[in-house]
Amino acid sequence: MIEMALVNRCCRRASLVAIGFLLATNGLLQVAFAADKLDAEAERFFESRIRPVLIQHCYACHSARAKTLEAGLRLDHRQGLRKGGESGPAVVPGDVEKSLLINAMRYQDYEMPPKKQLPAKVIDDFVKWIKMGAPDPRTSKSIVNSGIDIEASRNRWPYRPIVKPVIPGITGQMAGSAIDAFILSRLKTEGLQQGKPASRTVLVRRLYFDLLGMPPSPEAVDAFLQDDSPDAYERLVDRLLSSPRFGERWGRHWLDVARYAESITLRGFVFPEAWRYRDYVIRAFNEDRPFDDFVKEQIAGDLLPAATLPARRRNVVATTLLTMGNNNLEDQDKGKLRMDVVDEQLETIGRGFLGQTIGCARCHDHKFDPIPTRDYYALAGILRNTKTLNHANVSKWIELPLPLSEEREALLKKQEVAIAALQKQIKTLKGGVAKSGSVPLPVAQLAGVVIDDEDAERTGAWTRSQSTKSYVGKGYQHDGSNGKGDKTATFRPPGKLVGEYEVRFAYTPGSNRSPAVDVTVQWPGGKKTTTINQKENPAIQGRFVSLGRFDFKDDQQPIVTLSNLGTTGFVVIDAVQFLPVKLAEKKPVATKPTDKKTADKKQLARLEKELKVLTQQQVKRSKYMSVEEEEEIADTQVHLRGNVHTLGESVPRGFLQVASYGPAPSMPEKQSGRLELAAWIADRQNPLTARVLVNRLWHWTFGAGLVRTTDNFGITGEAPSHPELLDYLAARLLEEDWSIKALLQEMVLSQTYRLSSSTNGHAAANHVGSVDPENRLLWKMNRRRLEAENLLDAMLTVGGQMRMEIGGPVLRPGTPNDYDYRHDGNRRAVYWPVLRNSLPDIFQVFDFANPSMVTGRRDVSSTASQGLFMMNNPWVLKQAEQAAIKIQEYPGLDDSQRVNRLVRLALGRHATVKELEVMTAFVYVPGDDDASRKLKWTQLTQALFSSLDFRYNY
Repeated sequence: MIEMALVNRCCRRASLVAIGFLLATNGLLQVAFAADKLDAEAERFFESRIRPVLIQHCYACHSARAKTLEAGLRLDHRQGLRKGGESGPAVVPGDVEKSLLINAMRYQDYEMPPKKQLPAKVIDDFVKWIKMGAPDPRTSKSIVNSGIDIEASRNRWPYRPIVKPVIPGITGQMAGSAIDAFILSRLKTEGLQQGKPASRTVLVRRLYFDLLGMPPSPEAVDAFLQDDSPDAYERLVDRLLSSPRFGERWGRHWLDVARYAESITLRGFVFPEAWRYRDYVIRAFNEDRPFDDFVKEQIAGDLLPAATLPARRRNVVATTLLTMGNNNLEDQDKGKLRMDVVDEQLETIGRGFLGQTIGCARCHDHKFDPIPTRDYYALAGILRNTKTLNHANVSKWIELPLPLSEEREALLKKQEVAIAALQKQIKTLKGGVAKSGSVPLPVAQLAGVVIDDEDAERTGAWTRSQSTKSYVGKGYQHDGSNGKGDKTATFRPPGKLVGEYEVRFAYTPGSNRSPAVDVTVQWPGGKKTTTINQKENPAIQGRFVSLGRFDFKDDQQPIVTLSNLGTTGFVVIDAVQFLPVKLAEKKPVATKPTDKKTADKKQLARLEKELKVLTQQQVKRSKYMSVEEEEEIADTQVHLRGNVHTLGESVPRGFLQVASYGPAPSMPEKQSGRLELAAWIADRQNPLTARVLVNRLWHWTFGAGLVRTTDNFGITGEAPSHPELLDYLAARLLEEDWSIKALLQEMVLSQTYRLSSSTNGHAAANHVGSVDPENRLLWKMNRRRLEAENLLDAMLTVGGQMRMEIGGPVLRPGTPNDYDYRHDGNRRAVYWPVLRNSLPDIFQVFDFANPSMVTGRRDVSSTASQGLFMMNNPWVLKQAEQAAIKIQEYPGLDDSQRVNRLVRLALGRHATVKELEVMTAFVYVPGDDDASRKLKWTQLTQALFSSLDFRYNY
C-alpha cells in the first residue's frame, strides 16, 4: 500500500482522472438513490420557511381541505406540487424558471395568492428551496396525526420507562460482558457468528484514537505489546480515560451536538467569548461530571445555586449553549426574531438531549410524532421568558461580566468608582474651559459690515441649527448633506463699499462637515475663489477665515457666493464680514486669564494624568456569553400557523406530555421555568435523555449508533438494532450516576469492541455479508475513517510540532470578522477557531460538522478532493517537511531504521519487509545532497499521510 503511494506519484494525474470519473459517477448514483432522503438541514428549512407559507396562503384553495380544488392543483403533499395542475408542474426541483409556483408568486403570468403578493423575502426562500432540489418530506401516503393519543404513544420504544432487561445467557460462546451477551444473542437468533479479535497492535491504535483522538507513540505501543499481565488492556483503558487528552477528544463530540461556533454567518460577527464554553465542555468530560448535572448547567446554570466561585463561573459559562444559534440578527421584525431564537433553542435542546424534532410542531401538531402544538408552545413559553439578544437595528448577543471573588469584586468596584469620579470632574472642567470660547457672538459686537446667514439670498432647502455654539448671530444653516448642486447662498452688502476691505467667512466646524467648500468673492472687476475645509477650526477667533483683501471702487459692489455642488458632508453658512483693512490690522487686546482659569487648566492637566494612570492599573472585567431572565414573566400563546402576529390561546408552560411521568411541576411566577425544564430533562424518569446519550456514546465508539438516526428517535428516525442492549446501557448509565467514563469503559472492555474490522473470509464462510452487509449486528468492528481533527492532530504529532496546552482563547486579537481568516498553528484541532464563514480547509474537506446544526452523526465521505488535499495543501506539506527534518535528526538510527520509525509514528505499526525495502531505496540514493535527501524524506512522509492506513482506524 505504501510502496504504491510512492510509485504512483509520477503517474498520479492520469490515475486521478480515472478515479475522479469513478467517484463522480458513484456520486451521481448516490444522489439518484438518495433523491428522496432529506438531511436535517433541508428538512428544517422546509418546515420553518416553506410549509408555514403554503398552509397560510395556499391550502384554502389547493389542498384536501379546500371546498373546491382550484385548477386541479394540490400543494399539501410533494406529489401534488411536482405534478401540478391544469397549467403544468408547480415545482420543478432545481429549475426556478420552469417552476410555475415562482411565476405565480412573482405575479408574472399568474398571480398567487390573488389578494396580495407575498413579500420578496418569502419568494426568495422559495427560490432557494427549489434550487436545493425542493426537499419535501410530505407524501400522499404519509401517516399523519389526525389526533394524538399521548397515552398510546407511550407504548412506543423511546417513550417507555427505562427498565433494565435480563441479560441473555449464551451457551457455547464466550460473552466477555453483558454487552457481548446481547450482541451474541442477536447473532445467534440470526444464525450468525462473530469474527476474530483484532491484533494487539491494531487495538492499541484504535483505543488511542477513540479515547484520545491522537496516535500512540511507538514507545506506548511497545509498552502495551510487551505487557503480558492479564489486566494489561484494562489498565491501558484506565490510563487513557484519565488523560487530559480524553476531554479534548470527547468534548469535541459534544461540541458537534451543541452546534459550537465562534462566529455568526451574518456579517461574520465574531463571538469573542465562545471559547469559554468549549473549555467548560472539555473540563466537564475530563472531570466526568455526571451528565444530569451537565444538562442542568447548560440549560439553567445561571439560575443554579453555587457554593463556590469556580462552581458559579462554571454554571454561568455553561449557558452559552443557548446563545450560539446562527440567527438573523438584522431581522427588523424583532417579535419574529425573538421567536426564531426560541425555535432554534428548542431544536437544539430537543434533538441534542431528547432526540426529538420538536420544531416540527411550531405551526401545527407534529405530523408523525406525539408532539402537539400545545406542547411546543408550553416549552417555547419557558425559553421566551429567557432573554438571549439585546435588540437594536442589528441585535446583539448578551455578554455579562464573569463572577469574581468578593475581594476582587470590591477592588474592581473601588477602581470603577474612582475612574467615574475623575471622568465627571474632567468633563465639568473641560466644559468650563470650552464654554469661554464656544458661545454665540452677536452681530452687533462685530466691526465693519456683517451679513448674517438669515439675510443671505438662498436657493434650495437649508436647515437652521444652533447645535454648535460658536455661531454668529442667531444661528447657522447647513445643507443636510443632501441635494448636492441644488443649494446656493449669496451674501450681498446692504450699501456701497468703497476702499480696502478684508472679506471674512464664518462657519461652525465639525467632523461631519465638508472638507472642500468653494466660496467666491465677485465684483465687476474680478473674481476670487477660496476653498475652505469646514472640518478645521476657523483661524480667526475660532469663527472666521479670510477670503482675501480687496480694493473696492464706487461702481464695484461685491457679493460672496457659494454652492454645495460637488461637495461631500455638511456645508455650513453662517455670516460674511466686510472689515476695513485698518480695523483688520488692529491686534485684539490681550486679556490676562483670571486666576481661576489658570487653576482650572492646571487641575485639568493633573486629573487627566491621574486618570491615565488609574485606567492603566484597572483590572479588566472578563466576560462570558449567556442569557438573562426577562423582566416580565408570562405564558405564551399559540402562534397560528407559526405566525408571531396571529395569536391563539394561551398555553401554560410545561414539557412534552409523552415523555412526562408523575405530576407536572408548578412553574414559578418570577422565573422563566428553565430550572424546571433542566430538572425534567435530567430526571431519571425521563425515558429519552439516558437513551439518547448512551446511543451517542455507542455511535462515537463503534462508528454507528444502535439507533443510527442519533438526533431523531421519532417515527421518521430508525428503530434500534438492539433495543434490549440500548435499555441495558441506559439503565447502567443511571446506576453509575450518569458517568460517561463508566459507560465508555464498559463499552471498550467488551469483546465486541475488540473485534477485528477485517473479514478474513469470515463473511463469505458464514454468509454474514449477505445477511448483514451493513454490520448492524456487530459481527465485526467497523473500519472507520479518521475525522478531520484526528488527521490534523496526527500530522502534528508525527512531526513533533504539537503544542499540548489546554484551553484559552485562540482567535487573533483584533479580528474584525471571520471572512478569509487564516487558520494555522500547532495546537490540537479542538482549539482551532470554528468560524461559520471560514472553516479550516482540512475541516471542510474531511466532513467537519455543520456548526449551525445539531450534529450527532457526521457525514463520512471518501472523495478525490481528500486525496488531492493530502498531496497539495500547503499546511500538509509543511507538516510533512517538519516530520522529515525531525526523523533525520533522530540519533543512532540508519536510514532503514528511520523509515521504520516514521512508519510507526504515522501508522502505529512496523513497516512490512516490502515497504521497508521500497521506502529505504527511495530516500537513500548515494551522492544525494542535503536538499535532495530532505525533499525525499518529505515526499515519503507525505505519501504516508496520503495512505489509507494513515487515514483509517481499523
